[in-house]
Amino acid sequence: MPSAILHRDLRKTPTLVARGEGIYLYDEAGKRYLDASGGAAVSCLGHSHPAVIAAIEAQLKTLPFSHTSFFTNAPAEELATRLVAAAPEGFGAGRVAFVGSGSEAMEAALKLARQHFVEKGETSRSRFIARRMSYHGNTLGALAIGGHAGRRAPYAPLLMDVTHVSPCFAYRFRTEGETDAAYVARLADELDATIRDLGPQNVAAFIAEPVVGATIGCVPPLPGYFAAMRAVCDRHGVLLIADEVMCGMGRTGHLFAIAEEGVAPDLITVAKGLGAGYQPIGAVMASERVVAPLVAGSGTLQHGHTYMSHAIACAGSLAVLKAVEEEQLLGAVRQRGAELEAALRARFGDHPHVGDIRGRGLFWALELVEDRATKRPFPKAAGLAARIKAQAQANGLICYPSAGTADGENGDHVLLAPPFIIAPDGITEIVDLLDATLSQVLSSTRMAA
Repeated sequence: MPSAILHRDLRKTPTLVARGEGIYLYDEAGKRYLDASGGAAVSCLGHSHPAVIAAIEAQLKTLPFSHTSFFTNAPAEELATRLVAAAPEGFGAGRVAFVGSGSEAMEAALKLARQHFVEKGETSRSRFIARRMSYHGNTLGALAIGGHAGRRAPYAPLLMDVTHVSPCFAYRFRTEGETDAAYVARLADELDATIRDLGPQNVAAFIAEPVVGATIGCVPPLPGYFAAMRAVCDRHGVLLIADEVMCGMGRTGHLFAIAEEGVAPDLITVAKGLGAGYQPIGAVMASERVVAPLVAGSGTLQHGHTYMSHAIACAGSLAVLKAVEEEQLLGAVRQRGAELEAALRARFGDHPHVGDIRGRGLFWALELVEDRATKRPFPKAAGLAARIKAQAQANGLICYPSAGTADGENGDHVLLAPPFIIAPDGITEIVDLLDATLSQVLSSTRMAA
């Protein structure tokens, strides 16, 4: 009998997972899978962390739910205070809204940016600028902001008008002989020109992921990129929104990925690692600069969801952040991340079909190419990402391959985002299983060609 669930693949029911323990998942037949991507960079503490489970159980017994139009709750208040205290400069008197997902967080960020300018009397500021080959969520507003052509295409008539500029993707788009500084300056000039073309009085915000996640695979910015973008935004009074849904909450070795850039954004979206998969949760963090006009003006947040600041979700997330701190996992991410990078470069650095190895912390990707010398990607028709995902799972490895890496249609990468608790032997196991998987899939690809 077919499943009654609207699965992602409507012709096939996924394997039924029975339990999780540490860095491993087990299906109903008892087969073990190393979760080397944390699902989609979600399970940062692995599976079945006792302190998080205990916190959720305790909150469930005390208060499962209260509506935010009537009450606040202790876990939400404490979680917000902790996040604001750890946030970049400018968030000391800022505020946090807790929602149900990263997509909801982006929707809230867009509405907050708009309300900020409405409250200031700058009502013409309604345009948003984001980057091509980006991903910011799957609701209509978040999908419009995203720059992934394939995901946008079916819904194009429903999406608001958003302007997209070039990503900071040196492997693909820096020209021959162009220095890092010259490339960054070119991108800054492009953003500046785009704002001028739209009219600075019409632009609300520029949105970017500090480290690009699913669409092009763990691409960190070049030195000075975010400082240059911040300067352009400041020149025109435009807000800077940092989308840290995938790369934040410790994934790069810092609680906030933007911290490594020495830049303070105006709004930050987080999710995934915030709750580590134990409960659905996301958040938008608004700096003092963003919040002040609302406080001085209407005094209200013109946005809401039924499950905002859900007590159980916030209690679980609070336990996640405490575990990251008490177990010194940010330092572990940096150390294990360096070990993962070294292992990937040693094993795949000279691989004829690995064009680039990139990332930060425990957030790494291999970009696969048909021809390494020319960087020619595998064509979309090869279906490489889907085949790697299936073969890896058959081999007992959960990784996160994606297609369209090179130009939105062609090209593939494999993303790795293992739990922060991983040990050196787990890293060795990941690399061995990935090596075997790539050998199997690429050999069959060459035979088919």
